[in-house]
Amino acid sequence: MRKLLFGLTLIAALAFADFEGSYVVPLDHAAIQYKTAPVTDRAFRLQQELHEGKTKPEYDSVHGYLNAVLKALHVPESSQVLVYSKTSFQAPRIAPRLARAIYFTDDAYVGWVPGGDVVEIASVDPRQGVIFYTMDQDAAAKPRIDRRDDCLQCHASGTTAGVPGLMVRSVFVDRTGMPLFNAGGFVTDHRSPLSQRWGGWYVTGTHGSQRHMGNVFVEERDHPDALDREKGANVTDLHGRIDIDNYLAPSSDIVALMVLEHQTRMTNLITRAGWEVRVALSDQKTMNHALKEPEDQMSDSTRRRIDNAAETLLKYVLFTDEALLDAPVKGSVAFTRDFQQRAPRDHAGRSLRDLDLTRRMFRYPCSFLIYSEAFDSLPREVKDRFYHRLLEVLNGTDQTPVYSRLTAADRKAIYEILLDTKMDLPSYWRSGQAQLKQ
Repeated sequence: MRKLLFGLTLIAALAFADFEGSYVVPLDHAAIQYKTAPVTDRAFRLQQELHEGKTKPEYDSVHGYLNAVLKALHVPESSQVLVYSKTSFQAPRIAPRLARAIYFTDDAYVGWVPGGDVVEIASVDPRQGVIFYTMDQDAAAKPRIDRRDDCLQCHASGTTAGVPGLMVRSVFVDRTGMPLFNAGGFVTDHRSPLSQRWGGWYVTGTHGSQRHMGNVFVEERDHPDALDREKGANVTDLHGRIDIDNYLAPSSDIVALMVLEHQTRMTNLITRAGWEVRVALSDQKTMNHALKEPEDQMSDSTRRRIDNAAETLLKYVLFTDEALLDAPVKGSVAFTRDFQQRAPRDHAGRSLRDLDLTRRMFRYPCSFLIYSEAFDSLPREVKDRFYHRLLEVLNGTDQTPVYSRLTAADRKAIYEILLDTKMDLPSYWRSGQAQLKQ
């Protein structure tokens, strides 16, 4: 028993960090059962429809089932971003003139390479997090989608917050698209300076005097940092760099890339918060049983694990460490339109999807994924704590430095938007307790 309790205490201690470079939560933990528990994500539901013959996707000789998958999963073509680094399991087919296209929406991601054997799908299950699939590109009377847990070799590590998840990698690449592994690289999100972003990616759009790593190659292997970033700056047309006519859109949009970076880590943190609390409560129950304590008793360490998960989520939701822009960013009209039109709006027409792109990404710095099914499915214990802390920040009770970037106007706007558009807010948000401090 002592060994069991020591093991549970050790796991709890490891959980107190902010999940940066975190240990991997055991996939087979009784509270998780990632590979065997039922799932209900979009790709799984699509596979069920295919199996039952309810859906018959169209096939074309150029893109295979890509268009059909995007349509079925409600993923817009305008979200297209192009990566030419050989950093996926389809690496042998990827090259600078045959980049891998990624399309995405809030809870589904689709990857495609010209001439590739499969369409790649990553779909977010509300409880289990990101589930990986492929769909064969051979025309078939009854095509199928297969789950691919072997993707976890790369997609379940400290870089994905210790759970099966997603990441945007920025690497130094040569002219074949091969990463220079001795040069290192970055996993990027909204906290990353632009100077570290998009190595091995095409980037279209304008960004003024700021420079990134996209659109260029390492010319001197012994000096990978000596990128000619000027050649990759403010590119608005990819003709001459890639056979762009092979793709569904003519761009690899800079704003789409920024949104993708934000939401990949946001998705990972939602998953980790849910898993962390489910494991903590399960471990607590085991300890209570071993010590003959009441089943619902909660130790200080379990409470800290829940509070830490909520606070880590809150800091990222409110963009506390966002890398601010030095100049305005402008991407494609199509992506901006498609992204913003999916927004729930308050009585004044405001939305958490409203883009800013002058000094920061969003006009109202609170993640739009607070509306996601995955967020809504978080365990009650962590959601309760999250909403309590979010209100303390927005009503001005919490004035700690970590949230100091939020102006009084920011806090008021976010509070009012959520009050109008987030239906599961606790009742005390609408009471006198929620009154905003002046």
